[in-house]
Amino acid sequence: MTPLSRRAFAAAGVAVLMAGCAGREAEQQDSTRRPRRASGAAGGTHRSAEDTPPPPPPAPSASANTARSLGRSVPVRLQIPAIGVDTPVIGLGLAPDGTVRVPPVTADDRAGWYRHSPTPGQAGPSVILGHVTVGPYGDGVFRHLARMRRGDRIVARRQDGASAEFAVSAVRTVAKAYFPADDVYGDTSHPELRLITCGGPRTGDEYRDNVIVFARLAASTPPAP
Repeated sequence: MTPLSRRAFAAAGVAVLMAGCAGREAEQQDSTRRPRRASGAAGGTHRSAEDTPPPPPPAPSASANTARSLGRSVPVRLQIPAIGVDTPVIGLGLAPDGTVRVPPVTADDRAGWYRHSPTPGQAGPSVILGHVTVGPYGDGVFRHLARMRRGDRIVARRQDGASAEFAVSAVRTVAKAYFPADDVYGDTSHPELRLITCGGPRTGDEYRDNVIVFARLAASTPPAP
């Protein structure tokens, strides 16, 4: 993780990165909570069948050169073939209260990359958020995120022309009150990706849980000449 991202995470007080799940009326931001690390059968924590220790990174695909880490360059597009996602990516910063902003609620819903996290392909966890629903516009870009399974591929295309291909290692559904901040933000020596949205039962405009996809770099292509 770069020094910039370390400082930003500290400034946010390791704030919970919970994707907004806007209801029928307007865009909403989830309330800030001091996160607690989820573990085993912690009360209120819900784990999917995919929530197991990540396996070693898969071998690179034939279409990519290597699984080498990349320098910093912002993501511009995210593709997830398994759930039909092909979306532009916008940058997200921090709100005045220290929480991470969520993508705006619009008909052309897009994913948002937290710009103080590593960029896809850099060492460390790159964090991308998306809505599960977008109020009057219906389904959000991450509507089917919970359907992902281990081994599914995620491709992040970057501004420098490089691409980073990740393989899903785990899919977790956790209660928002027990958001696993250390698992999501914790520094890693290799490039990883975190995709986050809302999930679980819905009461009014609010969802009880977060769905988190964990993925590791499987292949990369170099920047354009």
